[in-house]
This record gives sequence, structure tokens and C-alpha cells, in this order.
Amino acid sequence: MSSIKQFQVTFDCAEPERVARFWCEVLGYVVPPPPAGFATWDDFDRSRPPEDQGSWFACSDPSGVGPRLFFQRVPEGKVVKNRVHLCVRVGTGLVGEERLAALEAECARLVPLGAVRVRLLYDGNDSCIVMQDIEGNEFCVD
Repeated sequence: MSSIKQFQVTFDCAEPERVARFWCEVLGYVVPPPPAGFATWDDFDRSRPPEDQGSWFACSDPSGVGPRLFFQRVPEGKVVKNRVHLCVRVGTGLVGEERLAALEAECARLVPLGAVRVRLLYDGNDSCIVMQDIEGNEFCVD
């Protein structure tokens, strides 16, 4: 029996490059180099048929540890809550007020990037902040 060594997380979205660049900022990910023979991703995109231009974008963890994120354009908008979401882990090992302060600091960093704070879940010891990305996809600062 073989085990999976890698996986990617795929987002359906309206503007793949815009959402990918948002997540690069959130996670410290990078846009990989364009395909061989192209100086930039814009050059590559212009080489594609018009209906395929801007249809996808990707980013990856520069350390190679985290999963690749892939963003694909879809015609329909988001209408319901995500069934799967990312948790941005900034409070690992912290509890109480110390954890809450770390989460609030990260939330304050993400809001100017276009994230929206939805609600704080806090029971006096454990906490998480529910947020949305620039296209309304839910995620947690955890």
C-alpha cells in the first residue's frame, strides 16, 4: 500500500491570480517561476487562447513543506459556507490571553490585505478567529 506524499489545495474563485497573491501574503508563500520559455507569468498567460487566459494561478511554500495552493476560475459565485477551510496556525502552544493576543495581531495584519473578520471564538483558554478571504472563503486564524 502506497501513501500520498504530496497534495495541493484547490480554490474555486472568480479571480485566480488576485486570490493567489492574497494567500501568498497570508502564508508567506511564493509564486513559482513561469514555465520554461517565458520571462513572466503575464507572457505565459498571453500565449494561451483568450478563453483560457487568467483561468488559473498557483503558489507554493518556499520551504517545500506546505501544500501547493491552486486557484481556478469558475463561472459561479460562492453561495454557501465552505465545507473545508484553511486554519492559519499562529497560536500553537499558546493559551489564554497570550494566545488571544497572537491571534488578534495576525488578524490585524490580514485585514489590510483584504481579509474580513467574521467572529471571535473564545472560551477563556482556547480561541480562534473566523475570517474570510478576499472572495469570501472562510478560514480561521488559530
